[in-house]
Amino acid sequence: MDLSATAIATPNIALIKYWGKEDEKLIIPKNSSISITLDESLSTKTSVLFSSSLKEDIFYINGEKQDLSNNEVKERFNIINMLRQEANVNEHVAVVSENNFPTAAGLASSASGISAMVFAASKALSLNKSLFELGIIARQGSGSSCRSLAGGFVKWEKGSRKDGLDSSIRQIAPSSHWPEIIDIIAIASKSKKKIPSRSGMKQTVETSILYKARPEYAEEACISMEKAILSKDFESLALLTMRDSNNMHALMLDTWPPIIYLNQTSLEIIGEIQNLNQSMGKLVAAYTFDAGPNAHIITTKEHEKEIRNILEGIDGVESIISAGIGNGPRLLGEKDSIIEKYIKL
Repeated sequence: MDLSATAIATPNIALIKYWGKEDEKLIIPKNSSISITLDESLSTKTSVLFSSSLKEDIFYINGEKQDLSNNEVKERFNIINMLRQEANVNEHVAVVSENNFPTAAGLASSASGISAMVFAASKALSLNKSLFELGIIARQGSGSSCRSLAGGFVKWEKGSRKDGLDSSIRQIAPSSHWPEIIDIIAIASKSKKKIPSRSGMKQTVETSILYKARPEYAEEACISMEKAILSKDFESLALLTMRDSNNMHALMLDTWPPIIYLNQTSLEIIGEIQNLNQSMGKLVAAYTFDAGPNAHIITTKEHEKEIRNILEGIDGVESIISAGIGNGPRLLGEKDSIIEKYIKL
């Protein structure tokens, strides 16, 4: 028996960020978070095949075979076992995933990768699951991946249950609600980050003196951010976004030993965006950084050219990508499968 599906999913950029877990195993966050799902300017294509002709489980990312005995890989791949068990399928599985952007460089490749894997696997296994149910599963592979399962503006509710069954996603508004919003991404480094997000946030929660104020602040910021999105109040969105990014990276610096994801180019971008906003007399752009040095500049289409010109004038910026708001994962046809590029059946 062969069961297969191929899907494309995209990263999301958090405006109010997730940094720290209430439960390490179930990946229940310390606070809720809100993000924008990006369009397919950045995307992950993933093919999943359950087949009796496979002698073992196989997992490829960008042509590199993954070691399924590695703890981090095993934890992320375990969501396949959850779905396989629920569908009562015993066949081995092949998962092949390709990104069209740098992996593990702070551009949310795990978010798009895990959401594409969960979406494709659930379709291959004919599991009729809601987005909320898929979000609970995806979250256990990579926390932020659950937000990539829906398009537009998405909130990952922290929830209150210890079993995590109320910790999942809710779409605040579809991409059509505010189509003028774009994310201009300045690549300040394509290198793999030295400290993975998973271990970095654990270290922050355990050692940062400032961290105890973070969860309550972030919950309140989520309430304000949702209001800003629904009312299309860009200045409020921009201020909340920048303050939240600054707060998260301040916590990282307060971690011991300190975690520093930003580099000199990142800091220069922050300064230039502040200068732009000051010169305009209002907030027209917001910087935000995930766990990496690459900048996401949230703005509207009318300011895209101006901001790209500013970024092109910064020496350390290696490349610039513009992405709009996306609609979430989509299923592809059988001819789009990438399994046979790497696996002979």
